[in-house]
Amino acid sequence: MTFYLSGIGSLPKLWKSNPVWLGPGHSYLSLFLTDFCGIRNQQRWFSLKTMSPQSTKAMNLLIAKARYLRKVEGSNKQVSSDSSHLFSAGAAKKRSQMNPQSKDDALPPVKNTIQLPTKPLNSKEWDKLKEDFKGKVNFESWIISQMAHGHSSVDVAKSLLAWVAAKNNGIVGYDLLVKYLHLCVFHEQTSEVIDVYEIMKARYKTLESGAYTLLIRGLIHSDRWREALLLLEDIKKVMIPSRKNYNDCIQGALLHQDVNIAWNLYQELVGHDLIPMLETLKAFFDFGKDIKDDHYSNKLLDILLYLRNNQLYPGESFAHSIKTWFESVPGQQWKGQFTTIQKSGQCSGCGKTIESIRLSPEEYEFLKGKIMRDVIDGGDQYKKTTPSLLELVSQLAKQNLRLLVLGRKHMLKKSSRWRKDEMEKVQKQACCFFADDISEDDPFLLYATLHSGNHCKFVTKDLMRDHKACLHDAKTQHLFFKWQQGHQLAIMNKFPGSKITFQHILSYDTVVQTTGDSWHIPYDEDLVERYSYEVPTKWLCLQRKT
Repeated sequence: MTFYLSGIGSLPKLWKSNPVWLGPGHSYLSLFLTDFCGIRNQQRWFSLKTMSPQSTKAMNLLIAKARYLRKVEGSNKQVSSDSSHLFSAGAAKKRSQMNPQSKDDALPPVKNTIQLPTKPLNSKEWDKLKEDFKGKVNFESWIISQMAHGHSSVDVAKSLLAWVAAKNNGIVGYDLLVKYLHLCVFHEQTSEVIDVYEIMKARYKTLESGAYTLLIRGLIHSDRWREALLLLEDIKKVMIPSRKNYNDCIQGALLHQDVNIAWNLYQELVGHDLIPMLETLKAFFDFGKDIKDDHYSNKLLDILLYLRNNQLYPGESFAHSIKTWFESVPGQQWKGQFTTIQKSGQCSGCGKTIESIRLSPEEYEFLKGKIMRDVIDGGDQYKKTTPSLLELVSQLAKQNLRLLVLGRKHMLKKSSRWRKDEMEKVQKQACCFFADDISEDDPFLLYATLHSGNHCKFVTKDLMRDHKACLHDAKTQHLFFKWQQGHQLAIMNKFPGSKITFQHILSYDTVVQTTGDSWHIPYDEDLVERYSYEVPTKWLCLQRKT
């Protein structure tokens, strides 16, 4: 559907003529419900559709299991109060497991026509294996690809290359060399990596990026690691090296105690607006345990601020490295613990209050302007689905909340889906705005919510990822996500006949933060799959004794 900008111009008139909606000094909730467009949406967690008896039975079983697991864990284990929140790490994975996709359409695995050898073969054995091969592709290319994929022994692959070279006057093709190089790097066979490097250097003036990447990774563990830096320079002649290339070179420099080169490469990396790999940042903290240098320590603190400014979260292993480094700083007396944050925003470990999720007036006005320019005026267009209207509106109206329902005009027409009597009840309990059927409702939602003030909340199942993608800088994306977490209401799983309940809105900002004598660092657990629009629920709390 296409959103016409002229439709937005009528919204301020609607509000100004309706004191119920914009009464100053009142505390109210703004409810936004988008219309159903006939598109099947696989994420049903926000729908109020009545569940079948079978689904209800399965859901009750899941709930019973969850309660049992909580009892088993006991009260000795600290459990995050926000572990099942809409934006909590792992929440989307749990929802997908509750509504698994059909696997009927999955393609059957392709069976190998021959079995890969597990020991080196001689020339006759390779001839026989090729004769038995029934595939239509090149045998040599196919077999080396299968070896690389299955991480076969380097000795087996070497016997293949020797057989190929014997048939081709000592020449082995580029593709076979790169696949063999992949195996050598994987198995950390440094001497073999160097042999392949010498062959390639003598035969080819330039390489493609994949070969450069493998050679860099393979060389950093050898005493010829500085030649990896030369290969990095070769890449720069034609393109910006990848963050993986920089990571390998930084790891090599730290491995060989050349910290200045490591920091220079790091500055070069971020100077290209590349986001460093977390293992790169972890390497600096691991290396720092053996360094008593204030300048180095300040650079590590800058890395933590970099995580904050870019809303990055370390993994569990990285968090342990950070804790170990802090506790190793001489004379500082830092002490760390892994903990969670309570609903009130207080750290369960130290009791300090985490930064509020609420935007400052300056941040709010900045975000509102950006949304108008980049999302609404920018023509952000796509279709959405919606929950049912009447029961949700009725329950919220009983709480004396002021409501605005956004929909489309065809909802006012009698149909099997939109009952006229129900729509009339909705209109009696809430202010309603019905856009043209061809209009986009999501920009209306954003416009109405933002222009209603920082206290206004909204209800939608849309996680706003497309809107966020329209915001082109990290600062604005962070502010938008922060605003979204503090204003979007989500309906908890509803069962037939039960009261609709909303998940609480987070009161604190999940971001790296410090007060000088304390640090609070959210981190990803190893076994929890976190989607990009989710935030961790586990924190590293660091306190300095004074």
